[in-house]
Parts: sequence; structure tokens; C-alpha cells
Amino acid sequence: MLSAKLRDALANLLPEPGEDEAYLGTPTLRDAAVLIAFTDRADPGVILTQRPQWLRSHAGQVAFPGGKIDPGDRDAIDAALREAEEEIGLSRHDVMIAGATEPYRSGSGYRITPVLGVIPPDLRFDPNPDEVEDWFEVPLDILFDPGNYARQHAHWQGQDRHYYDMEWQGRRIWGVTAGIIVNLARRLPAGWHR
Repeated sequence: MLSAKLRDALANLLPEPGEDEAYLGTPTLRDAAVLIAFTDRADPGVILTQRPQWLRSHAGQVAFPGGKIDPGDRDAIDAALREAEEEIGLSRHDVMIAGATEPYRSGSGYRITPVLGVIPPDLRFDPNPDEVEDWFEVPLDILFDPGNYARQHAHWQGQDRHYYDMEWQGRRIWGVTAGIIVNLARRLPAGWHR
């Protein structure tokens, strides 16, 4: 079963933090959390969302379900589960939490805690059209292969920035989402989900 393997893989993660955007020097960070939902199937995948094109912030971008940690949330895990329920209708009762990884500090001012969970395969989701245009599942062998990501550089808002970028079936996975994926991929043992 994937859930036991995921728990074992998490126990063996290296303790050092991965790359993030702390080098941009954002002075104040707000806490946020995202849910990395692994599907419990023979060839597992991870659920991602695509934000609506009309949004003012991060329009059309691919992301994990998640958002700011609200005052009523007990912790990052509670926030990630609440956001996943609000965004795609994923019931917290369908998620077996495996743990959380080190926070990713974004250049946009967030300290994002990735929460890892396992969900049953083939759940039916009901995306909130105010937050999610679409959702999709990417196979682990593709999503967590660092070789599928290109490291890019850009000059933005007066600073040189670097980020990871990948195209998959007409969707662009990049920025913070890709950074979180690459950090986790580098720390998971090869073939951990088999």
C-alpha cells in the first residue's frame, strides 16, 4: 500500500532544507500551507489545480490546493485540509496525513508548509469556480523526476530570480509549485513508491 511506503520515505528524508526564494530578502513572511495529495493506486499521482485566468494574482497558474493559515486553523495541516476542501471539495476524512516537510519561503511573502497526504484513487472533486478552473493528476514518475524540470532565470522587479519550469500535457508547472516539487523529489529515495 502506498500510504505505508510514503510514511517510510518521509522518515528517511534528509534533514537539510531545500532551495527556496529566501534569497530575495522578503522581510515579513505570512504562514501558508498546501496539500500534496498522493493517490493510493498502483501507479500513483499527485493532484494539482489550475487557477482561473481572471484572477488578479497568479492567474492561470498551476498550484497545490492550499492558501494562508487562518487564525481558526490549529496548524499547517488543518489549514491545508481546509483549503483543499474549499478549493476542490476534497473531504479531510478522505486524506491520510503522512506529515509535513520544511517550509518553502516564497518571494511573494509566504512561508508555505507542504503537507503530505494519501487519498483514495478516483475521488470525484467539485472545484470551487472562484478559486479553481480545473484540477488534474500527474503521475509521480513524471512529477517527481528533477530531470523533467529546467532551471530558468529572469530579471523581475529589479532582482535576478531563478525558478524551475516543466511542461506536461499542455500545462506549465513552474515557480513555487515546481520549487516545492523539486525540493521533495531530491529528498525522496529512488523508487520509493514502488
